[in-house]
Amino acid sequence: MAEETKKDFSPNFGSIELNKLVSKLQSSSDPRRKYEYLLWLAKKLPLLPEESLQESIKVKGCISQVYVLGELVDKKLRWRGYSDALITKGMLSFLIHGLDNLSPKEVLEINPIFIEETGLNTSLTPSRANGFLNIFLKMNSQAKLFL
Repeated sequence: MAEETKKDFSPNFGSIELNKLVSKLQSSSDPRRKYEYLLWLAKKLPLLPEESLQESIKVKGCISQVYVLGELVDKKLRWRGYSDALITKGMLSFLIHGLDNLSPKEVLEINPIFIEETGLNTSLTPSRANGFLNIFLKMNSQAKLFL
């Protein structure tokens, strides 16, 4: 019989940082620990000045107020954002850190399956889970503008 070899099939979601963030959330099955991690990420959110909070960068479909702004710097997107709710701020920070410093094309190549892979969809309310996807989609639409 041929001996089976184990291979490391670490998922690649499109960025090294995004892979790390998803892996961190996958490392715990405790929803409380996942929320604690999101709250920790919320504290690390690159702030968006109040004067930048314009309708054009507002995320539609979120119950809370969420804004995300991508700026092209040396052909890479740099992200900043704002949310008035802590959990949403954590999800925004997760996405900003995961998609920061990628080219617009790289952002657009990211498969949204990573959202499901975080395991957050089982502990988030449906409106928050939808908000997570809407933030990602807003970032995608901004990335398209730079192609």
